[in-house]
Amino acid sequence: MQDLHHGKEIYLFFVVYGINGIWGIILSQVIIGIIIYKVLTISNNQKISTYGELTGVINKNTKINEILKIIINIFLLLSFYVMIAGFSAYFSQELGLPNILGTILIAVLCYIIFMGDIDRIIKVNTILIPLIILFIILLISKNMEAYTNINEKMLQPNIFKSIYSAILYSSYNSITLIPIVISLKKYVKNKSQIIKVCIICTVILCLVAIAIYGLVLKVDININYIELPTVYVAGMAGKIYKYLYGITILVAILTSAISAGYSILENYKDNNKKYKNMALLICVSSILVSKIGFSNLIGLLYPVFGFLGIIQIYFLFKRKEKIK
Repeated sequence: MQDLHHGKEIYLFFVVYGINGIWGIILSQVIIGIIIYKVLTISNNQKISTYGELTGVINKNTKINEILKIIINIFLLLSFYVMIAGFSAYFSQELGLPNILGTILIAVLCYIIFMGDIDRIIKVNTILIPLIILFIILLISKNMEAYTNINEKMLQPNIFKSIYSAILYSSYNSITLIPIVISLKKYVKNKSQIIKVCIICTVILCLVAIAIYGLVLKVDININYIELPTVYVAGMAGKIYKYLYGITILVAILTSAISAGYSILENYKDNNKKYKNMALLICVSSILVSKIGFSNLIGLLYPVFGFLGIIQIYFLFKRKEKIK
């Protein structure tokens, strides 16, 4: 699932634009839906099974393709670090425990899962995503009044900046989303199924993002002082919401980290020793990088790599491919 679960990105990319942010959300999710359609279509037609194979198909220029692969792998690594930092931020914000404990825990879990198969993540997400949607619906039912003051936290009224932010958001998320979409091709076999998946995903993600937008509006303190706004709002609704939603969020962050990490490691899947060494390296290094802080990593990396992700979307959309 996209990085909707902790709410910080929704604030940075949409809430600051007030009502224009809602239009930005809709635009970003439509772009994501088109990306899903393109990836599933190309994957099925060209019998693609890895991220690396996809980049080779959408761009035939070897030099550009190599540069693109390097950029994407750097991005995926940094995305992995962001998720590790987000996991540890929960331990600090909600449990008052040192960040290092959460960091070590998720780093160890990631390494264990990396030794297995990405199908585990797909199975987890089939359970996780409905739970996240259910929790958000419950929270929204308790916070409907937040939408009546939708422009109170608006910092930038410019609709063109909102559109630009929406494009950056969708391009950033596409890089961690595409590996999961590619792995789904064995479950989606024909034109009708691909179209249904795209429409359902677009509508659900759009509604969830708008819902989280409303939750972020409910935050009654400076949002810059909290790492996970949606967990904070869940706490305002009651302890049962706080802890149940917190557990769900931790699993969501874990699956996002695995998606990013696995996409890097697939480059070494033909060499078992290198694969294990690289898995160990990225997990250990994440413990050091997480000290930078979750919010700091988001604020710095998302806009930068969102722009770079546009390059990938350009090549993806440029390729004309019909469902066979």
